[in-house]
Amino acid sequence: MTIRRVQPIDLEPLVELWEMVFPDDPSHNAPRSMLPTKLDVDDLILVAWEEGKLIGACMLGYDGHRGWLYAVAVHPDYRRKGVGTNLINASFQTLQSLGCIKVNLQVREVNNPELIAFYESLGFEVEKRISMGKLIDG
Repeated sequence: MTIRRVQPIDLEPLVELWEMVFPDDPSHNAPRSMLPTKLDVDDLILVAWEEGKLIGACMLGYDGHRGWLYAVAVHPDYRRKGVGTNLINASFQTLQSLGCIKVNLQVREVNNPELIAFYESLGFEVEKRISMGKLIDG
C-alpha cells in the first residue's frame, strides 16, 4: 500500500470512492463540487493506493491551531486490513509536520459502534462539545 498526497490522476477515483462510501452526504459535500474548492486552498488530502486501485482517502484541515480529519474513507473490500489505521497515522504525521498538536474529527451520529471503536483504538476520545453549523449561500 502506498499513501501520498493527492495528485491530479487521483481525482476521478477519489470522487468515485467518496460517492460510494458516503452515498447519503448532503449536496454541499458532493465530492465533485467540493474537491476543486479544497484544492484551491491546499492539497491536504491523502490517498491510499494498492495494486493500481484507490482504496482509501482522508481529507485534512489545519488552521494553525487545530487539525481536522474529514471524509475518511476506505473501500469496503479493503476494510479491516489496516488501510484506515495507516491513513490516520499518515494524517497525524502530515499535520504534525505543519506544527499541529491536536487533531479533531466529527462522526455523524449513526448506529455504527465499530466506527467509534476504531477511532477510540487510535486514541481519539469523545469530547463534550456541541457542533453547530450553518450553510451560507451568497
